[in-house]
Amino acid sequence: MTLPTGGAMSGAALFFLLHLLLPAWAQEMASDSPYLNVGDGTVLEFDFPEHSRGVLFVSCRYLGSDAWLNVHSLEPTVVAIENVSASWGGGYVVAFQSGLVGLAPLQLRLLEQNRLIEERVDFRIRVSASDPEPTVWSGLGHFSENPVLYALLPLIFLNKCAFGCKVEVEALRSLLHQPHPVMLGILGQFVVMPLYGYLMSVAFSLPKPLALGLVISCSSPGGGGGYLYSLLLGGDVTVAISMTLLSTIAATGLMPLSSTFYGWLLGAHETLHVPFLKILVTLLFIAVPISTGMLVKCKLPRLSHLLLLLIKPFSFTLIVGGLFMAYHMGAFILMNVQPPIVLAGVTVPLFGLLLGYLLAWCLGLPGPQRRTVSIEVGVQNSLLALAVLQLSFERAQADFASQAPFIVALSSTSEMLLLVLGNLAYHKFYPSGS
Repeated sequence: MTLPTGGAMSGAALFFLLHLLLPAWAQEMASDSPYLNVGDGTVLEFDFPEHSRGVLFVSCRYLGSDAWLNVHSLEPTVVAIENVSASWGGGYVVAFQSGLVGLAPLQLRLLEQNRLIEERVDFRIRVSASDPEPTVWSGLGHFSENPVLYALLPLIFLNKCAFGCKVEVEALRSLLHQPHPVMLGILGQFVVMPLYGYLMSVAFSLPKPLALGLVISCSSPGGGGGYLYSLLLGGDVTVAISMTLLSTIAATGLMPLSSTFYGWLLGAHETLHVPFLKILVTLLFIAVPISTGMLVKCKLPRLSHLLLLLIKPFSFTLIVGGLFMAYHMGAFILMNVQPPIVLAGVTVPLFGLLLGYLLAWCLGLPGPQRRTVSIEVGVQNSLLALAVLQLSFERAQADFASQAPFIVALSSTSEMLLLVLGNLAYHKFYPSGS
């Protein structure tokens, strides 16, 4: 028998070694590579138009007979998973419905008898607008150009002039030495109210756009209607006007700080744009007519007396007109509103009213100032919240998120109108009551 030479021995040994190692290498490579892929696995992000139905094919190399695939959308307002079904060849068909414009990461979990085999969160669906540049504005983009608003502007200006006639210079000076009502208002508006909005969004499991809209609404300064309600409910008008002006100035720094912090907690990483121009216009629209009213009070006492006679009917008309206008402009946004955001939004003004009154009571402020602090904390400037949302989001997401400030505004106006009517009825039947 002929023995093999040394070279033949080396080749045989190498062949035997490869025969042993190659299957092990192949098995190790197979275990490192993912079982799940969408398509060929080279693309992780898929584009899809808004408000459409679609399917994804997920291939699976796992050979277990009892394996099943669970798929969840981490942004259900952008992409909602409808069902997952098995297909031929060991894969799965995922049916989904696209909603708002945005990016939705997907969570794919391969399970076998409740045991996790593999999990992937690197696939995502980007939903794009089907009409990114609409030619006709029917939404909030031009709500400030509503003709009803311009019809009310002269009435609003005259009403603010009348409030200027109510301002007491001595009361303004006393606020410099005892600024407790103003500090309480800022504490309630920019510290406690945003926290309440965040807790409500978590309690009601609101989608991220709605949650952020609610937090931004609760982070807004006191609205221009605050001193109007203070007048009708026996508050301190001078303190109310001062609180509104100063809280609006404070909003330039505290509103973006609060909104960004809670946006980070909610996982919403959009850059929020603060409408500094709108804040400046708001300040001027409060300061100019009120200063004019104070000047009229000093130089034209008869005209001042006439304006004071008109202030209450003007104020009541503006409340009703503002309620009608807010509902008319936001009707298309509120068509598909869900009960959770309605319940959360309705509680915001009520909580703010109770919070402000409790803070003022704990500090021992007199009755009129308690009512004023209560109203200033409970009535937010929802127009600023709407402006932030419209500047910070895509059109569809902005309109969806704007449900929160609209509901807060409608709830606030409705609840304050009921308080005013209740107060009038009380004083009619009990004229000696305080």
